[in-house]
Amino acid sequence: MWVLSTAGCRWLGAIGSLAVTVGGWAAGSLPERGGWGLWEPRGSAVTVAGAVLAYLGLTLLIAAWWQYGRLLAAGAADRVGATLGWWAAPLVLAPPLHSADVYSYIAQGAMVLEGHDVYGAGPAVLGPGDLGADAAASVGGHWTHTPAPYGPVFLVLAQAVVKLTGGAVVPAVLGMRLLALLALALIVWAVRGLSGARGPGALWLAALNPLLLVHVVGGMHNDGLMVGLLLAGVLLAVRGRWVAGSVLVGLAVMVKSPAAVALLFVGVLVARRTGGARGLLKGMLPGAVAAAVATAATLVAGTGFGWLRTQSVAGTIHTALSLTSDLGLGLGLLVGDDPEPVKGAVGKLGLLIALGIIALLARRAWTGRTDVVLALGLALLALVALSPMVQPWYVLWGTCAVAAVAWDTRAGQFLAVLSAALTYETAPSGHTPWYGFALMGAALAAGALWLRREPWPPRLGAAPSQDLRPTPAQRTRRTG
Repeated sequence: MWVLSTAGCRWLGAIGSLAVTVGGWAAGSLPERGGWGLWEPRGSAVTVAGAVLAYLGLTLLIAAWWQYGRLLAAGAADRVGATLGWWAAPLVLAPPLHSADVYSYIAQGAMVLEGHDVYGAGPAVLGPGDLGADAAASVGGHWTHTPAPYGPVFLVLAQAVVKLTGGAVVPAVLGMRLLALLALALIVWAVRGLSGARGPGALWLAALNPLLLVHVVGGMHNDGLMVGLLLAGVLLAVRGRWVAGSVLVGLAVMVKSPAAVALLFVGVLVARRTGGARGLLKGMLPGAVAAAVATAATLVAGTGFGWLRTQSVAGTIHTALSLTSDLGLGLGLLVGDDPEPVKGAVGKLGLLIALGIIALLARRAWTGRTDVVLALGLALLALVALSPMVQPWYVLWGTCAVAAVAWDTRAGQFLAVLSAALTYETAPSGHTPWYGFALMGAALAAGALWLRREPWPPRLGAAPSQDLRPTPAQRTRRTG
């Protein structure tokens, strides 16, 4: 059937993306005020109809994406970049989708311009006459009084958007979407460079991923910029330009701090090339370069070093996707009236386990047993899985790295299923309704059936970074 061909998938996905956008104009994360008559609530009946249309469009997009991946895995050739353009284009003029976080970004940029301490207060400090006041009024719930957990590089970009747009909601949102599109382009460039001959399929799992399209292009989450800078830095390090790569990873950390995990694996790349004790010492230099970048960025931005103390603010918010938070809450309710102490202890234990897994993966990468880029991706996934706060789009941190070197393995297939399911978790409005979890469960069931009927190879084959084999000194130590 034509609809099952690569061209048919391109059309089907574009129709789905268009439906998501049109539905979002009625049921998206619309601003409380300042929508210019374009992004305004239009009554409950229209909102429900818009949500149904958006969910149907999302299902078409996911179905097209799954089939497209199956065709690429079977050896089909296609213009993946063109497909990405078809699927992303309808989302460009959509209102914020599946999240209200972009209003926080705009408000925080306005806070910097207005002279407020973004690391000491939340968007609620913006008064009616301040820049970004309309965006601040649209910030969701607990985030209204929450200080910014983001680094100064991202705040400078948000500040620039607010300054250029005067803080008006619609143009400021579109300005933030331009940053999201630049992040998408950076992800495409880095994944192509890391994947080599695996390019088309790698882009399928990374850039064409509905979870990324919905939450980075549609929702404008700054995780996209973090991932783009992180992967670009790793690509430069793989190519031997580790200093420049460390600078980019340092900039990624100054967007969101989890990017710091990549410094360990850039260090592994540097240490492997040199070998021996000297290699281990040299492997610490990427961290030093990134620290210098972070210090310089903070001083230039003028926002202060408050980001060092706000990294844990998100962990105080319970999300149903956090396994450690759910376990800690359950145990806490069993042993007492106040579950918070137990929940906090379980959360810290989860992070310690994650650090142990990351260290193990770094060792495997050092000894050549696991591809360095794959190890980085798995490390980021472990961090997400064991974090006290987990959002659906956090899975993209590691998925994009795994996609570059292992999209056509069992791990890549599993991440495709997980990505598709997580796309349903939040509604177009940004809320997390019960039926979102029901749809997520249905997608997981369909994905499990696919995994059983068409299992992909369990192991990673030759990868672009496999030229970094153990040095002669390492081989001598291992055999002698």
